[in-house]
Amino acid sequence: MQRCIRTVSRTGNGEYEEKRSRFLSWAFQVNSEEEALDCLAQLKKKYWDARHHCYAYVIETETEIQRFSDDGEPSGTGGLPILQAIRMKELKNVLVVVVRYFGGILLGAPGLVRAYGKAATAGLDDAGVLLRKKCLKTKIHIDYSFYGKIRNYLDTEKFAAGGANFTDIVEIELFLEPTKKEAFEKSINEITGGQAKISFHGTTSVDFDENGNTLS
Repeated sequence: MQRCIRTVSRTGNGEYEEKRSRFLSWAFQVNSEEEALDCLAQLKKKYWDARHHCYAYVIETETEIQRFSDDGEPSGTGGLPILQAIRMKELKNVLVVVVRYFGGILLGAPGLVRAYGKAATAGLDDAGVLLRKKCLKTKIHIDYSFYGKIRNYLDTEKFAAGGANFTDIVEIELFLEPTKKEAFEKSINEITGGQAKISFHGTTSVDFDENGNTLS
């Protein structure tokens, strides 16, 4: 997995109508192709009476998986504009499905591309965006006298906080973006006069909003 992935923060819904055809959209966060196909199968079962179930997904694992389907619409008019909507927002680990209820009037290729693209974008807009980053699991070991200053520094810089243990010393847990490691160590040492002990214990994924705030 990459160090940072932009994906949707929740399941989103959208709708677009053109010449009495209704285009209903859903945007899902998915982490595997199997998960994407399961979401698609559930929608097909629920909306069995719709004429088309077009979709696209992009999934980042060890390699990138990209798939799309026009589901009976003319080639390139359904799945491809959905995929382009995902790409425009630079999203990964996302599935977008657009279900069409035919309104009796043919839209032509340009109309279909526009309708599927707008419906997909509506679903993605509703879903919102998060940044999933690989972070270092970090611990700071300090004397009680430094706790207030360290806590203020961590809050000001918006570090993803873990817990804190209070024994004969204070042990603070946090999640540190690798690109901030050098500046972080320098600041902690300056605040404590080199008396802090910093240790790292592998990595984990942490979700942030687009303003850099951690999401619970």
